[in-house]
Amino acid sequence: MSSAEKSRLSSKAYAYPLALLCCGLWGSAFPAIKIGYRLLGIDPADTPSLLFFAGCRFLLGGMITLIIASVSEKRFAVPKKASWGRILLVALFQTVIQYFFFYVGLAHTSGVKASILTASNVFFIILISAVLFRQETLSAKKLIGCALGFLGVLLVNLNGLELSFHFSGDGFMLISAIAYSFSSVLIKRYSAEENPIVITGYQFLAGGAVLVCAGLVMGGHFAAFPVGGMLILLYLGMTASVSYSIWSLLLKHNPVSRIAPFDFFNPVVGVILSALLLHERLGMGWQLPAALILVCIGIIVVNRE
Repeated sequence: MSSAEKSRLSSKAYAYPLALLCCGLWGSAFPAIKIGYRLLGIDPADTPSLLFFAGCRFLLGGMITLIIASVSEKRFAVPKKASWGRILLVALFQTVIQYFFFYVGLAHTSGVKASILTASNVFFIILISAVLFRQETLSAKKLIGCALGFLGVLLVNLNGLELSFHFSGDGFMLISAIAYSFSSVLIKRYSAEENPIVITGYQFLAGGAVLVCAGLVMGGHFAAFPVGGMLILLYLGMTASVSYSIWSLLLKHNPVSRIAPFDFFNPVVGVILSALLLHERLGMGWQLPAALILVCIGIIVVNRE
């Protein structure tokens, strides 16, 4: 990557739109996954088939990512010898642990609580980056900005919020959020010595293979596999590949606290796209624009010089 490209990626004028693109792709995955369940005949309560589905998605995403990396480098993308252990560690946190606890936890909690608990990863990313890895300093404005963004996510999911806590559902979602946070900080650290797109591609392959094997051993399968199901799986693989590749590059060339707060947009985008694509009722009036405003203010506060 040229110095000019690196400079652009570290520029807010480029980094912010790219981060929003990632959020749009991740947000579109929520309704796409639900459509995939229907087309492939997967019962949302069938955990083995969910893991098999997730594994297929990330195996495909890994293949697409490595094709992109190979075309970019004009050679077959192979990591350095020293990077293999790091790739497996990222795969453990980002794909295996995160998505195992995510899919199992989602089956035992409401979508509202899942969105809120998932959004807590922004707090964990900034805390882990500052306290455990010393990648940056923890300031009051970062905490205030995160609190405003989280309030926006809470607001968009206000209807039907329950205050009970069940470890097999809510606890698993928190573990998933923490695992994702560790993976983001690890990618930031390891990308100093290895192409982050190569890390992303191989960790998808490794993590996807583990999820596929776990799902198959437990009896996971697709009840049907029509052309529409193949296309939705291809789309989900592409969204994972493109979004995580861009996100890993942004983490490499920017402070974690500059990029992480954009994660607050994911549940908001997911709610909007679910309403448009799945015809789910938003069930809110002023909450949605207010939530968007709070998320934007939170991001501005965190990144204010």
